[in-house]
Amino acid sequence: MGKGQWAIAVHGGAGVHPNLPKECQDKAKQLVTRCLQLGVDALRSSQSALDVVELIVRELEIDPIFNSGRGSALTTKGTVEMEASIMDGVGRRCGAVSGLSTVKNPVSLARLVMDKSPHSYLAFEGAEEFAKRGI
Repeated sequence: MGKGQWAIAVHGGAGVHPNLPKECQDKAKQLVTRCLQLGVDALRSSQSALDVVELIVRELEIDPIFNSGRGSALTTKGTVEMEASIMDGVGRRCGAVSGLSTVKNPVSLARLVMDKSPHSYLAFEGAEEFAKRGI
């Protein structure tokens, strides 16, 4: 692709589980389609690719249909341990977090790690403390 051209792809995981009820499959397809349109609109309005990625992943995180954010699978102890990462290929920067249990949008925290900290990865208590500082 030439400069100024873009493409976008949104997916909700590696595939649809064969035992997932049709209603859930339909909701998942609707969410991915809505996220795709959200991304297209954002790119057409000249938002940066990095901003668009964060925007779309936030949408996926707030909907319980996928295994992320609000829909995270529980650990064997019945708790949530979320993770996220985000990368900027042009600037060769990245941010990642894991072991989160209280953060609403892990991808946004990963972006803050990339943009506002000297680190590229924070986990568990360190990541939660970073989130509480609200940098």
